[in-house]
Amino acid sequence: MNELQFYRVLLACLTAAVATALLPAPSSPAREVFAGPVSAVVERVIDGDTIAVRARIWIDQEISLIVRVRGIDAPENRADCAAERALARRATAYLTAATQTGHVTLSEISGGKYFGRVLARVETAEGRDVAKSLLRVRLARPYQGRSRRPWC
Repeated sequence: MNELQFYRVLLACLTAAVATALLPAPSSPAREVFAGPVSAVVERVIDGDTIAVRARIWIDQEISLIVRVRGIDAPENRADCAAERALARRATAYLTAATQTGHVTLSEISGGKYFGRVLARVETAEGRDVAKSLLRVRLARPYQGRSRRPWC
């Protein structure tokens, strides 16, 4: 097991422990969400709605994880059409500039659609909601987890 795999397993265990201790019982219809806030440092911007962060989860305890910004869908870098790929580059550049201080706050954290990634509300060090900023400049669309609409 390499170091990345170790930390992913650790994250899964910690997430399960937090869910067991703090969230409603499994019989509850509510979706499991950790309210936060959790301080994090941006390690890199992956695309217009996804960042890699190092989050401080406890005293002297940090984990690296991939965070998809809650509530939005940004254009994809690997899209079929050139227009969407161009929008994806602009969205990625915008998110990079918005998080340039390197510090963000995560809240409303839940499991993502894919293993190894979480879904969270992301605020910049200045307190700006990243999703709302991307929506305002039309580099993202509202997204609630249904099928994705094409950009072209």
